[in-house]
Amino acid sequence: MTHELPANLLQWVLIIVTPLVSFYTAGHALLYKRDPRAALGWIAVCLMFPLAGPLLYLFFGVNRVRTRARKLRRLTLPLQFYDERPEVVTSAEVSSLALPPDFAPLARIGDSVTAKPLVGGNHIEALHNGEEVYPAMLEAIENARRSLYLTTYIFETNRTGLRFVEALAAAVKRGVDVRVLIDGIGEFYSFPPAGRILRKRGVQVARFMPPKLLPPTLHINLRNHRKILIADGALGFTGGMNIGDRHLTADGSRANRVVDIHFRLAGPIVQQMALTFLDDWRFCTGQETAFETMLPPDAGDGICRVIDDGPNEEMDKLSMILVGAVSAAGSRVAIVTPYFLPPREMIAALQSAALRGVEVMLILPAKNNLPFVHWATRNLLWELLQRGVRVYYQPPPFVHTKLFLVDHAYVQVGSANLDPRSLRLNFELNVEVLDEAFARRLLAHVEQIRRTSHELTLAELDNRSLALRLRDALAWLFSPYM
Repeated sequence: MTHELPANLLQWVLIIVTPLVSFYTAGHALLYKRDPRAALGWIAVCLMFPLAGPLLYLFFGVNRVRTRARKLRRLTLPLQFYDERPEVVTSAEVSSLALPPDFAPLARIGDSVTAKPLVGGNHIEALHNGEEVYPAMLEAIENARRSLYLTTYIFETNRTGLRFVEALAAAVKRGVDVRVLIDGIGEFYSFPPAGRILRKRGVQVARFMPPKLLPPTLHINLRNHRKILIADGALGFTGGMNIGDRHLTADGSRANRVVDIHFRLAGPIVQQMALTFLDDWRFCTGQETAFETMLPPDAGDGICRVIDDGPNEEMDKLSMILVGAVSAAGSRVAIVTPYFLPPREMIAALQSAALRGVEVMLILPAKNNLPFVHWATRNLLWELLQRGVRVYYQPPPFVHTKLFLVDHAYVQVGSANLDPRSLRLNFELNVEVLDEAFARRLLAHVEQIRRTSHELTLAELDNRSLALRLRDALAWLFSPYM
C-alpha cells in the first residue's frame, strides 16, 4: 500500500489537473486570439490533446511580446516620442489637412493609426534585384562615416553575404558605429551564422528573439521581418530583399532565384526608419541610444511616413491602413505580393472597390515557393474574380515583390506581405508615400509585369477537379497558421 499510494495520488492529480489546464488554455485562446479560425484551432488542439495541446499553445500560441514591449519600449513608443520631443519632426511635418482633397482621406488614416506625422522633402527610388540593390547598399556602407544600422531577416553567408561582412567590418575599423540586427530564426537559413562571423570581425550584433531551451523561449512565430539599412542617419534602404545570392537574378542557372524590389530613401523619412531600428535594438539588448534630433536635409518632393507594425501593438496597424486605403480608392488599386491571404476585411474592401468601378488588379507569382500558400490563395480568388477583381499570375522566377498602389499618387512599399504572418505575427516596416512621379514610375513597372503575366479566369477555377478544390479549401482552413 505504501508503494501504491503515490502512484494513485499522481493518477488522481493528473485526472483533475489535466482537464483544468486544457480548459484554461482553451479559454485563453478564446479570449486573446483575434482570428476566429486560429482561436477555434487552438481550442480544438488544447481539448483534444490534453497534455500536448496546452504545451504546444504555451510555446507557439501565446504572445508574450506585447507585455514585454510595454515594459521595454515605454520611452520610445511613437506617440510618446513625438509628443515629448516635437523638435525632431516639426520642421518637416506635413498636415493631412493641407493636402489636396484626394490625398487627405488616405493621409488621415495613417495619422490616426500610427501616431506618426507625414514628413515632406523625401526622395525615393526603386532598385531592382540584387544586381542594382547590393551595389547601392555596399556603396552606402563604404561611404558611411558616423553610423550604420542594418536589420535583416536572412543574412546568408554566401558570396553576397560575405561582401557585406567585409564592408561592415571595414566600417568598424574606420570608427563607424555599426549595429546589425538579425532575426533569431532567419539566421539559421545559412551556416555558419552571419552573426558569428560579424562578431569575430568586431561588429555589434543582436539577434531578435532567438529560440532558447533555458529558459524556454520558443517564439517561433513572432519574427522580425523588417529590412532596414541606415547610413549616417541620412540615407535609408528598405523593401523586401534579404541579403544573399538568391536575389542575383542574372544567373539563369540558379534554381532558387528570387525577383524583388528594394528602395533607396533620402530625406526626413530616414529619421523615422532609424527610430524603428533603435527601438528594436533596445528591445533586443536593453541598451539606450542617444538619438540625433537633427533632421536629414530635404532630398525631394515625396511625402512619406513609416508604418511599423508587430504583435507588440494594440491594433493591427497595417491591416487598418491597407483596408482604409482600398476603401478610399477612387480609380485604381494595384497589389503585387508573393503571399496573399488577407483578412476578410481586406477581401470585402477589394470586392467593394471593384463593384463601385475602381480598377482592382492583383499580381501573384505563378509558382510559389510555399505550395500550401498558393493552394489556400486559390480558394479565395473565385469570390474576388466574381466581383470584378482582375488577378494575374507572374511567370517564374519566384516573385517576392511587395507593392501597393492606390489611385495616382499613394504607394506603400516595405517588408510586409498580405498574409496572417505579416499582418499579425511578424514585426514589419512599410513606408507610405504620396508622390505622383514615384507612383507613375511604379505603375509603369506594374503594367509591364501585367503584360507578361497570365490573367486568371473564373472558368479556370471552375474547371478544377473536386480533389483540387478540396485541397485548396483545406489549405485555406489552415491559413491562420501559415
